[in-house]
Amino acid sequence: MTTIAPYGSWISPLSAADAAATAARYDGARFVGEEIWWGESLPDEGGRTAVRRTAADGTTVDVLPAPWNARSRVHEYGGGSWTATDDGRVFFVEKSDQRVWMLRPGGEPVALTPIDDRARHGGLRWQADTLLAVRELHDGGPVPRRSLVAIPLEGGEVRELVAGSDFLAQPALSADGRRLAWVAWDHPDMPWDRTQIRVGDVRDGVVSTWEAVTSGETAALQPEWDAAGRLVYIDEPTGRWNLRRWDTASVDGSTPVAPVDADTGGGLWVLGARWYVPLANGGFVASRTNGADEIVRIDADGEVTPVDVPARSRVVVEDATGSRTLVSGTGPGITGIWEIGADGSTSLVRGTRSGLGDEWIPDVRPTTVPGAHCEVQAFDHPPTNADFSAPEGELPPYLVLVHGGPTAHVGGVADSRVTYFTSRGIGVLEVNYGGSTGYGRAYRERLRGRWGIVDRDDVAAAATGLAAEGRADAARLAIAGGSAGGWTVLAALVGTDVFAAGISRYGVGDARLLATDTHDFEARYLDGLIGPLPDAEALYLERSPLGRIDGFSVPVLLLQGAEDAVVPPSQAEAIRDALAAKGVPHAYVLYGGEGHGFRRAETVIHALESELAFLGRVFGFETPGVPAITLE
Repeated sequence: MTTIAPYGSWISPLSAADAAATAARYDGARFVGEEIWWGESLPDEGGRTAVRRTAADGTTVDVLPAPWNARSRVHEYGGGSWTATDDGRVFFVEKSDQRVWMLRPGGEPVALTPIDDRARHGGLRWQADTLLAVRELHDGGPVPRRSLVAIPLEGGEVRELVAGSDFLAQPALSADGRRLAWVAWDHPDMPWDRTQIRVGDVRDGVVSTWEAVTSGETAALQPEWDAAGRLVYIDEPTGRWNLRRWDTASVDGSTPVAPVDADTGGGLWVLGARWYVPLANGGFVASRTNGADEIVRIDADGEVTPVDVPARSRVVVEDATGSRTLVSGTGPGITGIWEIGADGSTSLVRGTRSGLGDEWIPDVRPTTVPGAHCEVQAFDHPPTNADFSAPEGELPPYLVLVHGGPTAHVGGVADSRVTYFTSRGIGVLEVNYGGSTGYGRAYRERLRGRWGIVDRDDVAAAATGLAAEGRADAARLAIAGGSAGGWTVLAALVGTDVFAAGISRYGVGDARLLATDTHDFEARYLDGLIGPLPDAEALYLERSPLGRIDGFSVPVLLLQGAEDAVVPPSQAEAIRDALAAKGVPHAYVLYGGEGHGFRRAETVIHALESELAFLGRVFGFETPGVPAITLE
């Protein structure tokens, strides 16, 4: 029998601890001989990233045991922190010293790179019997020196293959070891603005000469060598990231591979990101994004077949051997890793389900609403609970979730965080505001020069559109986001009257501080989002929420990591002080040991419960089983 109770007060079987346990973070997956290994962040071990495998009895075994922690800090966001060989050797970047280590089966880790406080490594690849890495040297200059290196396994000096660009990523060595392809770009561009694919001959252990494969006017990504030894990569001359094959005989130097009005590609935030893999039969397995993600198999003749993988968001194509492939991502009620067989069948390798039946998972509704600048894309997750319903005539409160980046996107999947709220009677609206990936370059560039305007207006338009349809209570709209999403939260609170509450996770409050205090990877990001300093300083002041503190009037919850090097605590604390000075109700929580993004189980649990308690306090509903929150 269904119980009638106000929205927000419904009792859910999904606790914050359950949500934390199912919100796994994976860092790569590899075929290792006949086994499958993967990297996994372990919340119960302080967020340590272990390399793991499944034993013959079905239990999970740590290949890389505690206290070792595979975590790269190249570009601060890292990625590609480990790889492995078919005979079971693991190469990994140890978080504490950023050196590369090797672990042989049954042995102890051995350092492959020397002690050097200046050096960081990431983007590890094992190709043509060569261990490749991106090396970053912080030697006191304005821009760290970055290079692609080959790391010897039996002693000797690390060999620098190529340098000469502010940034290098995604090295790909041909099967014979004679040619190296990579992605390069320079400040002030970001890797979704303009990059260049380059390829060079490896002679005497270095790249002697190289040539440009792409123009440098597009954001080309991920070069790979196919089964026939031809260079394939992602480029966007049509405005969509698609696969292309290098073809010097072609008019534009390349030929398309199964072109489509969708994106195979995304923001290169982490070095381990991959959107396709070549197969031994000459085909490919690739992700395609048009709002939501999907996986397809592309045959050697270009025929495309969708693959039924549950993941619809945050999809990464991890590895291939023969015609078998590994992919990771998030689907309804699960984040996991799947194997795709040669016949297109799929099987779950690793993933923890929420335990909820389908009746608890909201049916996502893609929606498009008119906005001040263009149509706005969003996903609506309505309140869903098998045991509860609301009184007749009551409209639900809604939490508008704003993704970070801002050059990123959400795929509209009811993950554990979404379901935590929807199962309690709080709707969730995820907005892919202008500037998001997944809809082509034109949509992505809508934010250029207008960060703090387009994103703010788009989230407000999406929320008001939902209320105008009679799906949400216009008086109980809250907004939440992290990092760049936190900036949009704060901008919407000071620049619109749409939202009755806001939640900012490590959000940006002062764009000038971000431009001057952040790490090198994003040091010039704001040149494109707002404008170059000092010429655009007036715009920075105008757009920054801290420059418009008079606009704060509704309650705010601030959640922050104490060790955040991307958006330091000083940003959240400045917002806190401004709210206190104005007498605006607020709460500030600082999590020790956390950086940019929360990894520890106790942090994830406390943050979720704090958000729910905050919404209950502001909107006036009970939150059973969750400690109350105090607002200053």
